[in-house]
Amino acid sequence: MTKYLALIALAAGTLAACEQDRGIRNPVASLEPSLEAQRAGDAVDGRRTVYTLTNQVAGNAVAVFNRAANGTLTAAGTVTTGGTGTGAGLGSQGGVVLGDDGHRLFAVNAGSNDVSVFTVGSAGLSLASRAPSGGTLPISLTVHGNVLYVLNAGGDGNISGFTVGTNSGLTPIPSSTRSLSGSNVGPAQVAFSPDGRRLVVTEKNTNLIDVYSVDRNGLASGPVSTASPGATPFGFAFGPRDLVFVSEAAGSASSYDLDRRGGLRLVSGAVSTRQGAPCWAVVTTDGRFGYTGNGAGSVSAFAIARDGSISLVDADGATAVIGEGVNDIALSGNSRYLYVLQVAPTPAIHAFRVQRDGHLEPLGPVAGLPAGTTGLAAF
Repeated sequence: MTKYLALIALAAGTLAACEQDRGIRNPVASLEPSLEAQRAGDAVDGRRTVYTLTNQVAGNAVAVFNRAANGTLTAAGTVTTGGTGTGAGLGSQGGVVLGDDGHRLFAVNAGSNDVSVFTVGSAGLSLASRAPSGGTLPISLTVHGNVLYVLNAGGDGNISGFTVGTNSGLTPIPSSTRSLSGSNVGPAQVAFSPDGRRLVVTEKNTNLIDVYSVDRNGLASGPVSTASPGATPFGFAFGPRDLVFVSEAAGSASSYDLDRRGGLRLVSGAVSTRQGAPCWAVVTTDGRFGYTGNGAGSVSAFAIARDGSISLVDADGATAVIGEGVNDIALSGNSRYLYVLQVAPTPAIHAFRVQRDGHLEPLGPVAGLPAGTTGLAAF
């Protein structure tokens, strides 16, 4: 009994470290050029952008940061979402995501139970539409082509689908709202597979990972649920060859193959990060490295073998040390730079250059964010 209670306390503590944080963009992975090939374009990469949500109760907004060609960030103001936030961490990943081509940005308004859509142009962000989320407490989004799904954590929780019009308006897909595996499951993230045929959802309280099939009209069915080998599956990202890389807040990461029948086949199970509260996950576009953002204040790098197996790049798991209060991580579109959202003691975004061996070179932080900031997306 004593050991059981200790395990419960450990799980609660690690999850609390994640709840004060949140985040990530939906990684669109595939057989992209290698990091080495991408480096050749760095000199002409120009300015790109990083986004996060202020998540304020008085009014939510997207905070915008311009990314220079060397990866460093400069604050470029905020754009209101028209909705409201919660003022606290959402316990999720994917609260703000970019569309496949980077021309649209989608953001949750967890306080007002709706979703905002922005167009992304040469002049910056412009609010295009806002629509109810199909449930309460929206915490995560994913988009593939013109189909958007929202993960709602309020009540029993659900996923709900929408089509994105040419004018960036959202139209609910009839009968697309689907339950999770049960009630009070503590959902963390929803994301499309790279081919758009499946949706994956992690459940923190049940230690389950759900897979839904998606038809050509964007209608989801299922789920098929798989038990996580590590406690508290949280954030995840896709890689080449149907790899799924999952962070587990109790202290580990796992990798899977997403099979064509809608299930998950475990490749590497519960590989320890040796760091506290790994809650957010990304994978480089070439599939060579995965990173977990650890709520306790660090980033762990994993080497990913061709068969999908994972191993730590650094024996202690501390590839980058922030200090405390990590809330989310995101890779730039070319996977050359990694960005880490810190929410305590002083909210800031830390920039790192991704090295050829998976290590991270610090480029410095940029501060000025309010308490309660959550979510991170990069292009």
